[in-house]
Amino acid sequence: MFIQTEATPNPNTLKFLPGKIVLEDGTADFRDADDAEASPLAERLFAINGVTGVFYGYDFVTVSKDGVDWAHLKPAILGAIMEHFMSGAPIMASAARAQDDIDAADEFFEPGDETLVATIKELLDSRVRPAVAQDGGDITFRGYRDGTVFLNMKGSCAGCPSSTATLKHGVQNLLRHFIPEVQEVEAV
Repeated sequence: MFIQTEATPNPNTLKFLPGKIVLEDGTADFRDADDAEASPLAERLFAINGVTGVFYGYDFVTVSKDGVDWAHLKPAILGAIMEHFMSGAPIMASAARAQDDIDAADEFFEPGDETLVATIKELLDSRVRPAVAQDGGDITFRGYRDGTVFLNMKGSCAGCPSSTATLKHGVQNLLRHFIPEVQEVEAV
């Protein structure tokens, strides 16, 4: 098994491409070892000293670190991912739900804004999320109130030095262009 790695805009995050489907539907974001109980692979990765975050996309795993050099971490991470896929163990525990399902349950917006929110989600899904996934992350809709769109940044986007620029100059400008009611975009 050959696992490719790609740098992300976040220097504390690397994207690992195992050449297989990681998560068929949605995404999953694990910010600590307690969250990782929902995934055997995330548990393996959090057992490596220095790993602070694990994110799954369709065909990639993004791993975040703190304090430890990639030269020391990368071989252990590659080994853990390879062992997991070779074992045939599932990525997610059977009872775990994809993060997108959880996010959808936590959405907020005023009654009457359904059409506007549907347009925002469509633009995010068609124009923003594919580009962000290339960098090992994801951006999902959380809510809309009084002209402000609230988004959740995951994977390499969480804590990335360029995430504010992505939100303000990329996503905000795109949404304002297509939806005049949108005045601002904020991360939650």
